[in-house]
Amino acid sequence: MGNIVAIVGRPNVGKSTFFNRLIKRREAIVDAVSGVTRDRHYGKTDWNGREFSIIDTGGYVVGSDDIFEAEIDKQVELAIDEADAIIFMVDVETGVTGMDEDVAKLLRKVEKPVFLVVNKVDNNKRAEDAVEFYSLGLGDYYTIASINGSGTGDLLDAVVEALPEKEDIEEEELPRFAVVGRPNAGKSSFINALIGEDRYIVTDIAGTTRDSIDTKYNRFGFEFNLVDTAGIRRKSKVKEDLEFYSVMRSVRAIEHCDVCLLVLDATRGFDGQVQNIFWLAERNRKGIVILVNKWDLVEKDNKTVKEFEKHIKQEIAPFTDVPIVFISVLNKQRIFKAIETAVEVYKNRTKRIKTSVLNETLLPIIEHNPPPAYKGKYVKIKYIMQLPTPQPQFAFFCNLPQYIKDPYRRFLENQLRDHFDFTGVPVSVYMRKK
Repeated sequence: MGNIVAIVGRPNVGKSTFFNRLIKRREAIVDAVSGVTRDRHYGKTDWNGREFSIIDTGGYVVGSDDIFEAEIDKQVELAIDEADAIIFMVDVETGVTGMDEDVAKLLRKVEKPVFLVVNKVDNNKRAEDAVEFYSLGLGDYYTIASINGSGTGDLLDAVVEALPEKEDIEEEELPRFAVVGRPNAGKSSFINALIGEDRYIVTDIAGTTRDSIDTKYNRFGFEFNLVDTAGIRRKSKVKEDLEFYSVMRSVRAIEHCDVCLLVLDATRGFDGQVQNIFWLAERNRKGIVILVNKWDLVEKDNKTVKEFEKHIKQEIAPFTDVPIVFISVLNKQRIFKAIETAVEVYKNRTKRIKTSVLNETLLPIIEHNPPPAYKGKYVKIKYIMQLPTPQPQFAFFCNLPQYIKDPYRRFLENQLRDHFDFTGVPVSVYMRKK
């Protein structure tokens, strides 16, 4: 199970800069104007061999400070619910503000590990100034300068130390299918349509996250858990339409599932938020099935299935080998087709290919289409094996792995897909030194 760490704090204390350092990519656009961080706020990072997800709660709310006052409380509460540890960031330049005190008040009641982090401490004078943050009542603090990274090592050591150890997997590991998508795309109705009039239900168990419900489900002689992320316990305080909340809710469900059924509303199309959820699933190397719901409402506009599919595939390139099923939850059209497809994708994700078969199939093709020579050196791929991981990963052993570039890796991935069917599943290709 992946651990989740959330970064909270008022605007402009440096949350995004810190987040970007951790995920080593400028995934968020950092700007001095409040609330400009409009990009993905979710990334994976690892420290001392422990991998965890990091969520930057900043920048989701654009508006005046008083709007933010109300908003920040919600973000903190959500972080308290969803994360395993919380980094609360404050700014030594401005000192303790009323908003910091509000956040501290919420965090003082929390059972989870909370790390008070004073940012922008890049000289001794500022280190002395940081002392006033003891007044927040959160105990010791960490001083860092996220712009150059000083102090972040000690902080991360402590964070990783405090993360709960991975839970033991329950004896009965059924495949988990998570139904994800933006609010009102029809996730709950999809699940109800599957379950509602169905005698296949085995048992209901409360979900691992407090607001996803797992339903053990048996269909086509195949048993699996259906994870509903549609927000069982809708918090009146949380406006469901805020992008942040639906992404945050999806993060945990996606991390803990095998296959994501991404439901989208055909009338709204494959928009930015749906794409974010798609890439989240892809980055976590999960199986994916795209379900286009409410297709019955679009057909009248003469949009053809082919055009719609083509558009989605352009948006998800280069990972286009993903099944797209057009459904109508209302008319119960192709709902079971959706589940059947998810089962196929699950089987593709857990497929093991014998080393002998891999080599017999792919080595002749590679010989005919060798990697391009680099600086007059020829790369020879000698041997291929599948790695013992939960999802398909392949190692290609060769004399000069560093000379193999992305286009050729994609060629190898496509050969794997053409010969062994990995539809719906991200495939990783590694070059290793023989």
